[in-house]
Amino acid sequence: MRILFLGTPHFAAKHLEALLKNGLEVVAVVTQPDKPCGRGLKPAPSPVKVLAQSANIPIYEQLKQVPFDTLKIDVCVVVAYGKLILKKYLDMLPFYNVHPSLLPRYRGAAPIQRAIENGEKITGVTIFKVTEQLDAGPIAMQERVEIGDFETFDEVEAKLLNLGCRMLVEFLQDPFSYPLVPQDESLASYAPKIEEKDLFVDFTQPASKVKDKIRAYDSKPGARAFLNGCCVKIFGAKALEPGSEEAGKIVRVDKNGALVATPAGFVVVSYIQFPGKRKMTFFEALNGRLLKVNDKFNT
Repeated sequence: MRILFLGTPHFAAKHLEALLKNGLEVVAVVTQPDKPCGRGLKPAPSPVKVLAQSANIPIYEQLKQVPFDTLKIDVCVVVAYGKLILKKYLDMLPFYNVHPSLLPRYRGAAPIQRAIENGEKITGVTIFKVTEQLDAGPIAMQERVEIGDFETFDEVEAKLLNLGCRMLVEFLQDPFSYPLVPQDESLASYAPKIEEKDLFVDFTQPASKVKDKIRAYDSKPGARAFLNGCCVKIFGAKALEPGSEEAGKIVRVDKNGALVATPAGFVVVSYIQFPGKRKMTFFEALNGRLLKVNDKFNT
């Protein structure tokens, strides 16, 4: 089975790594061009490109560059590639996408974050045949995983990575043997790309909603709020307590974290990061006089 792999970020690279470790024949890779990165904004290769280079796999930045006639590709695998596939290529070869949600729910760019943010208890991985419509093709494989009440983006992504890699290796043993099941359009929902405004925590929401917002962006890029006029990042929502107080008020700080109020419950938050400083516990921030009890978060 001669495979063309399309993908760009870390999530995609781990799937490519799984294929290579299991002896599957990846004959070429298509990935996004190098992007400016870091303080110096030097062009940096994608994680998929780095892995492909180390494995001596031919790399292309656009599908139109791929020499399909000479590569004799049997199947194309898409994992977080970042671009739609044009119809002329879909008509040429079968493309299958690995998507970290239970399609048709959470189609789009940020399914993991949006599922956590919305308080979902279940998510999963879907392998589907790519069509012209975004994440709307018929389903070949789908499996579920639970989302714990306090699991972060990093933890949920790790679960889905393990599941997706296993499913993809299994699928590619005989990809054309799987019956394709159309998606139910009446159940479709979308997970749009994360924008900066999405990162800000609204402490006027119930504590459970605040907790879900914080963990959806933990560890990257970090949920945001303003504290004493300064935009900070907050991480590690780890407990809820009953009660109510003025929204965003820091009611208590100890070694367990900060107890922050909402109109419907309190949330315990472990870490805070001020601009230009490392991530630290709220207890460290209190001792360093960076905040005090009764300070108030706002958006």
